[in-house]
Amino acid sequence: MSATVNFGAPVGFGLHHFYVKIPKNSHEAISVHEDYGFNGDETKRETTECRVVLARELWTKIKDDARRDFNARLKAKKQTTGSWTTGVVKLDRFLGRELCVLAWAAEYATPAECSIICQKWLALRPEERWWLYAKTAAEARLAENIERGWRKALYCALSDGSNIQLAQKKQPKHKKKPNEEMQTFNLLDFIENS
Repeated sequence: MSATVNFGAPVGFGLHHFYVKIPKNSHEAISVHEDYGFNGDETKRETTECRVVLARELWTKIKDDARRDFNARLKAKKQTTGSWTTGVVKLDRFLGRELCVLAWAAEYATPAECSIICQKWLALRPEERWWLYAKTAAEARLAENIERGWRKALYCALSDGSNIQLAQKKQPKHKKKPNEEMQTFNLLDFIENS
């Protein structure tokens, strides 16, 4: 078993991990970053990318559910557990992906919707969260990609949907079939003549 810090992040220098920057000022936004370290593939080696910037009020609503879920799984692996403290908090690369899915869903939410988002996120298996991360990151992995495809879809999928403002762009046309009118007419004739 290798040594870890915070939420399962490897202690070794230059290893792939995520981290959350939590400012001391309780009104400032938090940010989640992916650090590819020195062991990343050639295109990403020594690269750090900001995945999401989240309003502090929303972070406050989701952080405890994420902490409890991550710590329960770390305990099962007999690893040390973590807590969200000011400064930089590191995460295992897989837990970081899962946190991004939760934060991406919450970035569109109201504080009241965050509990529903957390419940639905907790109901997902880790593998499902990883898949959602991969789909979202392929198209909108950076913090500034907020208005793109899967980033919006995560909110729709994990919220209750009450604030989703989607309108059909093209209304379907319904055409009556000629046989429908004739069948009704013939049935009425049958009843009257019986």
